[in-house]
Amino acid sequence: MISSENKEELHKYITGIVTAKSQKLIAINCMPNHVHMLLGIKPDMAVSNIVRDIKANSSRFINEQKWMAGNFEWQKGFGAFSLGNSQLTAIIRYMANQEQHHYGITFREEYVEFLKRYEVNYNADYIFTE
Repeated sequence: MISSENKEELHKYITGIVTAKSQKLIAINCMPNHVHMLLGIKPDMAVSNIVRDIKANSSRFINEQKWMAGNFEWQKGFGAFSLGNSQLTAIIRYMANQEQHHYGITFREEYVEFLKRYEVNYNADYIFTE
């Protein structure tokens, strides 16, 4: 639902949300059906709170811009993974190449693969739909 012509404007808007919360957006890439964000989050900020604020404010922004017919809202839930400084370059490269990457595998398939690889217990009923 996120079109390529609106992608950069949404990136800027989300960057503003993160900055207003005194956090750091390191990298972002919006795909048509999901968003990858690499955030530097201070210890006093709960991940669920920053994600809630990003989703609520960006949904409102998308609807105000009338980028699509009907009402836009993000699906419930999110995935968050921590990483070390030594992984930054690889993660930023991975995020930047999402368009090519998802020609071979859907985001949902890849997400479930990550969960299994890192032995994260999950309920398939709570994994987002395509």
